[in-house]
Amino acid sequence: MAGTSSSIVAGLTAVAVGTVGFLAYQASANVPPGLGGRPSASASPPVAASKAPRDRKDPAALPAGSGRGERVVYSVDDDRVWLVGASGRVQHTFAVTPGTVDPKPGSYAVTSRSKAITGTDGALVEHVVRFTSVGGVVVGFSAAVKDSPSVPDASVKTGGIRETRRDGEAMWKFATIGVRVVVIR
Repeated sequence: MAGTSSSIVAGLTAVAVGTVGFLAYQASANVPPGLGGRPSASASPPVAASKAPRDRKDPAALPAGSGRGERVVYSVDDDRVWLVGASGRVQHTFAVTPGTVDPKPGSYAVTSRSKAITGTDGALVEHVVRFTSVGGVVVGFSAAVKDSPSVPDASVKTGGIRETRRDGEAMWKFATIGVRVVVIR
């Protein structure tokens, strides 16, 4: 009987934490411009943008100067993500479709995740991995359930960096709470 009670308490706690996270996300996503919002989550000092030229012949090559150890590397200029293991080897890389709000270059940490929600653009999204906010707009990776990343409406501030469903699943497995996200140009 004690094992069953523990399971129920653990389940209720997980639901409560998920609900609070979702409500916090919704609240921060709806802060009007100029009224503040959450500050940017920065896990460590900013990563300097690499001055070394990129190998544009191989867009899948991990850019120099993107840090060390386990991390997600996101290039706002190349619209590409690299999932890098603790050994420094790229485990997966893929192109993304960014929202209208870009995070500043630097080092962040995954702050929250949601299995499935409705994005700020009204699309049903899954595998949501959030890591910062910019001017009250929450920024994170997600996959549209219909698996057709569209060009975001420039008149709407969105921080969703869209992936395919396959890439979103890889991100979901890799980027748990606290994993570093390094944003580069």
